[in-house]
Amino acid sequence: MKKQLRGLGHRDIQLDFSLYRKEIPIQNLTDANLSVIDISPEKAEKTIVFIHGFAGCAETWEYQINYFAKEFRVVIPDLRGHGQSDAPYSEYTMQELVEDIYTVSKALKLPEKFILIGHSFGGSICVEYANAHPEQLEKLILLSTGGEYPLNKASKIVEKIPTWVYKPFWRFRPKWNAEVHVLKRMMANNMKHWKGWDLIKNISTTSLVIMGARDKYFPRWVFEDLANSVPGAQIIDVGASKHKVQLERHKAVNRAIERFIEGGQRLSWREEGSSLSPIDYRPWLKSYGDYTPLTVPIPNQPLFKFLETAANWIPHRIATIFYGSKLTYSQLNKLVNQFSHVLHGLGVKKGDRVMIILPNTPQMIIAYYATLKIGGVVVLSNPDADGPAILKQIIQTQAKVIITLQEFYGLTKIIQKQFPIKVIVTELRKVVSSRVYKQLVARWEAAGFKIGGIQKKVDNPNMMSQMIKDVSDEPLNIKVLSEDLAAILFTSGTTDIPKGVCLSHKNLVANTIQTRHWIPNLKWGKETFLAVIPLTHSYGMTIAMNIAIALGAKIVLLPVFEMGQVLEHIKKYEPTVFPGVPSIYMAINSTPNARSYGLSSIKACVSGAAPLPVEVQEAFEKLTKGQLVEGYGLTEAGPVTHINPLVGERKVGSIGIPIPNTDAKIVGLINRSDLPPGQIGEMVVKGPQVMKGYWRPDGTIETKNVIKDGWLFTGDVAIMDPNGFFKIISRKRDTIMAGEFSVYPRDVEEVLYENSNVLEVAVVGIQSGSSGEVNEGNQKIKAFVVPRPGTTLTKEELLELCKTHLEEYAVPWEIEFREELPKSFVGKILRRMLTE
Repeated sequence: MKKQLRGLGHRDIQLDFSLYRKEIPIQNLTDANLSVIDISPEKAEKTIVFIHGFAGCAETWEYQINYFAKEFRVVIPDLRGHGQSDAPYSEYTMQELVEDIYTVSKALKLPEKFILIGHSFGGSICVEYANAHPEQLEKLILLSTGGEYPLNKASKIVEKIPTWVYKPFWRFRPKWNAEVHVLKRMMANNMKHWKGWDLIKNISTTSLVIMGARDKYFPRWVFEDLANSVPGAQIIDVGASKHKVQLERHKAVNRAIERFIEGGQRLSWREEGSSLSPIDYRPWLKSYGDYTPLTVPIPNQPLFKFLETAANWIPHRIATIFYGSKLTYSQLNKLVNQFSHVLHGLGVKKGDRVMIILPNTPQMIIAYYATLKIGGVVVLSNPDADGPAILKQIIQTQAKVIITLQEFYGLTKIIQKQFPIKVIVTELRKVVSSRVYKQLVARWEAAGFKIGGIQKKVDNPNMMSQMIKDVSDEPLNIKVLSEDLAAILFTSGTTDIPKGVCLSHKNLVANTIQTRHWIPNLKWGKETFLAVIPLTHSYGMTIAMNIAIALGAKIVLLPVFEMGQVLEHIKKYEPTVFPGVPSIYMAINSTPNARSYGLSSIKACVSGAAPLPVEVQEAFEKLTKGQLVEGYGLTEAGPVTHINPLVGERKVGSIGIPIPNTDAKIVGLINRSDLPPGQIGEMVVKGPQVMKGYWRPDGTIETKNVIKDGWLFTGDVAIMDPNGFFKIISRKRDTIMAGEFSVYPRDVEEVLYENSNVLEVAVVGIQSGSSGEVNEGNQKIKAFVVPRPGTTLTKEELLELCKTHLEEYAVPWEIEFREELPKSFVGKILRRMLTE
């Protein structure tokens, strides 16, 4: 658990440092560990080790970590007794500290040579290290480091005060991130006696010395004499800065370090001709804004570390708001810990599956993270799944526990008759208004949840709120690895039978970090997310829940999209991020007086699940003054792979460009060979967010069909332009084989949309032969059209329009008018239902 840091805050929170922490045993001591941040970005070639000063901690390098971790591996230990490291009652001599750094270098398997940077007395440790292990150092950088540290009179008096005097008051100290006995011993046995002049003159490593022009923390001569004593050192005196120069003038310090490391030449992937530049095989990187890192390091930590970080750093920040009921991050984390004890007590072990059938409620988030904390696997059915589909998925995954609403208890009783499973229920009726409750019940009944009857009163159910009473809120501390399976999410079945997608903690952590870095100007602990898209859908899970928690944001939860509620919540809670689907933004645009609800608080919206019409995008951005962009993803990739830039170039009709650490390309539909820009083929993607595979029993075979050499074959027919923007043309399975010609539904649909009386349209291929097999050239084109209300529309005028703009083989054989098209919960047209 993170110890409270004094005098520090998240000034430049780009990376969640706690996710990159590792514990390394201290040599010759039992049960004592060093806490080390180890961040390794993609294709990093050099390693920098940062050493903090007396009474400091790793976070004092915050600006440098965020800056250099984009291109370098950075390693930052908390010295023994400091920050998150254990504080043994050792002597804290220089020899011990040097040995600790050496132990870190071996335990983390640092490269043969690395760059060592130290601040203040941490720089003195670096001087000793450069003498003891010069063979390991490529370069040495000293910041605000003295050749000795003479104490003033006040410090000498304070030093003589016994430790027991400080201890009762030490927790109220304003700064100094070390235990009192650590500081006393380190001062008495080390710092006050250290004179490194001979060692400084003996340094053989190429060195840089950085000083603060106004640094008078110690006598000025100790800094200047050191700088002049290091053989051949470059010396930089940073103006308008004092002792903590790396915090006070971090940009100047970062520039100086970067120039020194690269021998005076700036090494950046943004700079053409760089030896590290991946732009040749990732042309879209040229379209990244300055706010977007070209690559982000993926930590080897479980997903729930995001929640623990927020609970430690901002315990009193509101985490969830549900119809006026609020939970802070501290309260949320404690409830998660309590419920993890409950699940553990029910026999849920690491790897066991727990199915969650809940709408957007705090209980959904609690159940999700509690399952992950004990190494369990969350099973989420697609929001469109009905009762029979859920029953099938429970049996398929052999779920050990179901967590659902009391209203579904009748359904779970039927499930229990066919499959031994434990049921935990939570109540919703007393929380929401009767109007909202009726809407939810109507939706559940439409989805088939009335099977067995929706019971409003049940005798002695396992009520979640009762089960967590009097349960410990301390974590169980079950070891969960980043490669462990975290969730099984079932696909929507738009074009095929729903399949269980297996996502590891690493998959989900990666996609959370990748997507979080795409949205500019987000401030940690300051944002508010409006979560109306289902959290049980992969898009809602990542965009509206995991990213929000990773940012320490408020999550305003709504279990159903109802326009009045959405606008009232926007007005009251002023969300800054509003993920959704095109139909949601379309509905807001057409609502009278929508602007009066204060939509200008919204900074960013990422639209998914369906194509985003440009008219909807432009109208919404004008209404809110924020950015609305189209993205792309699939459950098999956690789900996000592409998004249009929120700042800079955006291409209408495209899904945008791949997010950091993601590769994408177009391959031939038949031979699967790589195709150049401008040619149509199947889009394939690769990245750390790509699933482990499909859930059994046929998961192995299915996985081999879609993942080849790490590339996920999306099944989407697409095209990439020379700048790396991708445009989806059709689902591969939706491609219509009309004789010897291939027809893409979108081409026909765009022509039909040219008639202003067409509200919606979907084009599919219907089998015309007797074989019943797909892609044998025997398909006929059929268009399903929803006329705009209050208009007159005929099949003849639509056919005439198609004949004018399409080749003869692409003209629909039949047009059928409908009042609506079958759609998924998130607005995706279910073509499979139309063909069936």
